[in-house]
Amino acid sequence: MAEILDGRALAARIREEVQREVEAFTARHGTSPALAAILVGDDPASALYVRNKARAATAVGIRSETFHLPARTSQQELLDLVDRLNAREDVHGILPQLPLPEHLDPESVFERLDPRKDVDGLSPYNAGRLSLGRPQLVPCTPLGVLELVRSTGVHLAGARAVVVGRSNLVGKPTALLLLAEHATVTLCHSRTRDLGAHTRQADVLVAAVGRPRLVTADMVKPGAVVVDVGITRQDDRIVGDVDFDAVREVAGWITPVPGGVGPMTVAMLLRNTLRAARLQVEGGDR
Repeated sequence: MAEILDGRALAARIREEVQREVEAFTARHGTSPALAAILVGDDPASALYVRNKARAATAVGIRSETFHLPARTSQQELLDLVDRLNAREDVHGILPQLPLPEHLDPESVFERLDPRKDVDGLSPYNAGRLSLGRPQLVPCTPLGVLELVRSTGVHLAGARAVVVGRSNLVGKPTALLLLAEHATVTLCHSRTRDLGAHTRQADVLVAAVGRPRLVTADMVKPGAVVVDVGITRQDDRIVGDVDFDAVREVAGWITPVPGGVGPMTVAMLLRNTLRAARLQVEGGDR
């Protein structure tokens, strides 16, 4: 029976650490780190995420502002807001909440962001630094995945890691972070032939495709670390990409859904906001 990787407990410890560091930052500089979230439209899930992030920020001493724009907002209006927030010295992190309404282009928004304020790590500059092995601000969910894997004590150098999903938000950056830990990484996707042949070799398996219960017990190496990033509402339940009950009988460690990666994503956002503030106020490559 696999050990449960409790994302809530680990995230609570990280938030305590961030709170102490925020207090020290505020004492040194007379100002607290500040996060600006941009919410476009009235999607209930997005609104809930933004509220939760704002509450978490406030709880650790990070000042939070939310800019709620109507769904009809034009691309130029959104970019103008980004420009204003880029120029504000009292704003250290900018978080455009995804997904945006269909008529808006998220890539142009992240291209416009000041890379030092890009707390989601999705700007071309930050993505490029990560690919070069010189990360500055890294996407929050992949950072949370790595912290969960590290918490198991499994030695990543030389381990076989398989990431299922190749999105710019999760799959690719997760693969790059694992590669930086000297794991041997395979990146699988929707056109991978015989997915199970790859996943069965994984000492660390990360599922991030948004397909409910895609990963079954016969696809998992006994004793593997299994991190489930997927989240889908199905029959009034939230389920992940992993068939949790069956895979738990095979794996060595496994994250639940919910309660695994989700809380870690928020904790990493707080850490990234503090890091962004340090980059802007203290300089260097902190």
